[in-house]
Amino acid sequence: MIVDLSHVFHDGMPGVRFKRETGETVELTARIRPYMTHAQSARHYEGKASFEISDVAFQSSVGTKMDAPRHRFEGADDVASIGLDRLVLDGVVIDARHAGPGQQLAWTDMKFPGHLAGRAVLVNFDWDRHWGSEIYRSHPFVSREVVTRLCDAGIALFGVDCANVDSTQDAERPAHTCFLRQGILIVENLTGLSRLHGVPFRFFSIPLKARDAAAFPVRAFAEVRE
Repeated sequence: MIVDLSHVFHDGMPGVRFKRETGETVELTARIRPYMTHAQSARHYEGKASFEISDVAFQSSVGTKMDAPRHRFEGADDVASIGLDRLVLDGVVIDARHAGPGQQLAWTDMKFPGHLAGRAVLVNFDWDRHWGSEIYRSHPFVSREVVTRLCDAGIALFGVDCANVDSTQDAERPAHTCFLRQGILIVENLTGLSRLHGVPFRFFSIPLKARDAAAFPVRAFAEVRE
């Protein structure tokens, strides 16, 4: 069974919001338009065929997306340098559906399995139900203790079903810093993790092979093993 873990990537979709130095609030998004319509292309084929070509523009931190080490560290590995063996992993879902807005969760607040090395560890806050709303920005997050212990355990990837693996109130961004320094990939804005509790699965998070990209949207999904 295949479980889709990605939000729909669409025109005008919600993304990271920040303030410019001028104080202007900016929200990242995607723009999807026809570059050439069927009507416009038909003349090239004597009316016997027609095609649509899309014009897509977006910032890298929108939608279900992956952070490469370059996202945090200048000159570090970009998205194109990530081998496919790092994008297809045995996965485990951690139940954190009891978390509230802005809540920090400690190690003892969640149940982690004994074997984590080399796995994709995905935290299910159930925050995807708030996708597109203001409360989505007030997401829970894991503590520095959790981040340190997961780094020490040698996980391969850390994912969440909310907008950020860090508290946006913490300027040090400890999760991004620890994980990406060690080459542990980050996937944010997942959805549908509730379907994976207690089942063995392989986690796929596949971006384009984008050179010099620090982050990139992915098609994330799980293959549940019978």
